[in-house]
Amino acid sequence: MSHNLLKGKTGIIFGALDEKSLAWNIAEKCYEEGAQFTLSNTPVALRFGQLEKLSEKCNATIIPADATKVDELQTVFSKSIDLMGGKIDFVLHSIGMSHNVRKKLSYSDLNYDYFVKTLDISAISFHRMLQTAYKLDAIKEWGSVVGLSYIAAQRTLTGYNDMADAKALLESIARSFGYIYGRDKKVRINTISQSPTPTTAGSGVKGMEGLMDFTNRMSPLGNASASECADYCVTLFSDLTKKVTMQNLYHDGGFSNMGMSLNAMQMYNKAMDCDCD
Repeated sequence: MSHNLLKGKTGIIFGALDEKSLAWNIAEKCYEEGAQFTLSNTPVALRFGQLEKLSEKCNATIIPADATKVDELQTVFSKSIDLMGGKIDFVLHSIGMSHNVRKKLSYSDLNYDYFVKTLDISAISFHRMLQTAYKLDAIKEWGSVVGLSYIAAQRTLTGYNDMADAKALLESIARSFGYIYGRDKKVRINTISQSPTPTTAGSGVKGMEGLMDFTNRMSPLGNASASECADYCVTLFSDLTKKVTMQNLYHDGGFSNMGMSLNAMQMYNKAMDCDCD
């Protein structure tokens, strides 16, 4: 059901790949709520993803860009402003990649060239995006920028590897730039720490299925789905959250405040009682 929370608002959504991706779900929800926006991803992602399908569904223009290159980000913002007839209201950063994770390298045996790329693509791109928008004065007053994060920024979760460092940096950038952008332009910047979600990118994390089962048992409300993440993101793009900024907002069914749940303890005790080899 649409509430027209984003009626008349315009934006840019970075990182949608296919129907499993969080950015894809967020784009669909923004469109349902009345927003107009452009879509951006790398040329490689456009070849291997399904962004044309989303573009047609949401009547959104695709502007290819590598978020590690300032000139290409400038093009995305400038073209979006031209297409939308003025400054935009919101931006979604849903970008993350780690060759160390893909190649299943241990955190104690990282390839440092890969590590630098992880930070550049997954976190520094957020700063690059914000700085570009700030210099172009591309976002309206009381606009909203959201980056997607994960609790591995605060806690050690086996298998998440150097992406945890990238998410910690992403959240720090939101706070640091959030102060400047809020002070000077009244633009708010937040990150959403989402439950582990079965996305195409997330499938590369070792032990993802077990992790999702654990967090679902630990969370009193269960894991938050991609669709529910989209609902939450819409509220942050809307005028209902005009004074929320510089926050890392947990959207995880309560997992972030749990120590041990009854469901998780029962599974643990069952495993302890098992007379297995």
